[in-house]
Amino acid sequence: MLTLYHCVSARSFRPLWMLEELDLPYTLKMLPFPPRALARSFLQENPLGTVPLMVDGDTRMTESAAICEYLAGRHSPHALGVAVDEPEYGAYLNWLHMSDATLTFPQTLVLRYTHFEPAARKQPQVAEDYSRWFVARLRAVDAVVQQHDYVCAERFTAADIAVGYALMLASHLGLDAQFTPAVAAYWARLQQRMAFQHALATQHQAALDQGVPTTPSPDLRS
Repeated sequence: MLTLYHCVSARSFRPLWMLEELDLPYTLKMLPFPPRALARSFLQENPLGTVPLMVDGDTRMTESAAICEYLAGRHSPHALGVAVDEPEYGAYLNWLHMSDATLTFPQTLVLRYTHFEPAARKQPQVAEDYSRWFVARLRAVDAVVQQHDYVCAERFTAADIAVGYALMLASHLGLDAQFTPAVAAYWARLQQRMAFQHALATQHQAALDQGVPTTPSPDLRS
């Protein structure tokens, strides 16, 4: 049985959505955000105190895009994954890594300097600069989804889940107002997927059942 440690609408939503797309059995353990401060016992499972943490037997993984790649490779290499011998394999890997390193990264700085830091250390200019950085890097997504429904391989893959979470986080930060029409339409398509909707419902119910706040923490809202 797979186990996923998750905070509502945090980056761990990527593997949660992936698990729902694959219809795999799993245990979902909800944590308050940030767990390293509000769930100190979790440090025994992950010394960094971050989510996601996915446990699959002896395998323990903490990088959301890597977990998506792992699950696709293990359980759906020719559907949600892109096989090594497919022409789009390189594009698939590039989008998986770009989703966090290029798209989510600047948003974490927006979060830090608008929400995480105490009032005296908030940096509105830094937050504005990195908001612009994120929007500028969405040009890569826009260029593809103007011509295609999904980012690679002419089908929905784990790469769309990884990129889709960056768009989800942008929505929490109020940056979705700056989406181009093509990116907005792509994000709307992703939200229509039954697995996405079920992942939202599952995290909500699990949070209720486990006594965790059911909405994103103030650090994940605009």
